[in-house]
Amino acid sequence: MDTLVSTDWLAGELGSDDLRIVDASWHLPDAGRDAAAEFASGHIPGAVFLDLGTLTDPDGASDNTLPPPRRFADRMGMLGIGDGCRVVFYDDSAVHSAARAWFMARLFGIGEAAILDGGLAKWRAEGRETEAGHAVPPERDFTPGSGVASLRSRQDMLANVDTGAEQVVDARGPARFRGDEPEPRPGMAAGHIPGARNVHYAALFEPDGTLKDDAGLRSAFEDAGVDLGRPVVTSCGSGITACVLAFALDRLGKRDVALYDGSWAEWGIDPATPKATGPA
Repeated sequence: MDTLVSTDWLAGELGSDDLRIVDASWHLPDAGRDAAAEFASGHIPGAVFLDLGTLTDPDGASDNTLPPPRRFADRMGMLGIGDGCRVVFYDDSAVHSAARAWFMARLFGIGEAAILDGGLAKWRAEGRETEAGHAVPPERDFTPGSGVASLRSRQDMLANVDTGAEQVVDARGPARFRGDEPEPRPGMAAGHIPGARNVHYAALFEPDGTLKDDAGLRSAFEDAGVDLGRPVVTSCGSGITACVLAFALDRLGKRDVALYDGSWAEWGIDPATPKATGPA
């Protein structure tokens, strides 16, 4: 299974014994949307609801910190996802939150994980069937991996400011990156990690919500000054849209990519971390 699947492909695979379809929709607080209620009102047949907003570390440094492996494994088992399953994630979110679920899946050992290109919006636009309610699948056993090599801590990022060994690529909008727009979280400084480049996650998609082709993705990164031959650490506001960058880079065959999960929610609130403003 490819890491990006089409609606045609998924329609042909519905009902396959080893396939699980997961709605990973998550919305920013100011969006005024309820992902669970929207799922209950209509979703792709056979899908289960991930509840990404609660799949976090309750002891984490910020509200969206990645969960411990066991917590992830327990959630997968409750959703009927076991060892050996193929999993397709989709969303109906402006922040393309399925990429966060995909990143977790890869991090914690799901061997075949994909994102539905265009998500629920494309599925519906094509007049495909949906169903309402919440299915209760039989629980399965899921064995988690650790995936720690793909993560960076605040200490790692502080060291990297000095060495520049890894390129930092920030997925936030240009105004937030430059520090022209205040951060939505109270008490948080504006700006970006010194030396970071800015690739707004929204620039990676076509108007219909499908991911750009390889040439378009490559151009988005290279136009921002990212050297695709060097290692990259992705960052954003709180670790969600940084995963969109990670997914796009993976589509380009780039494997030396890590996530700064604390992102600006951790960096910007700490008075001891250096901040930069203005363009990259």
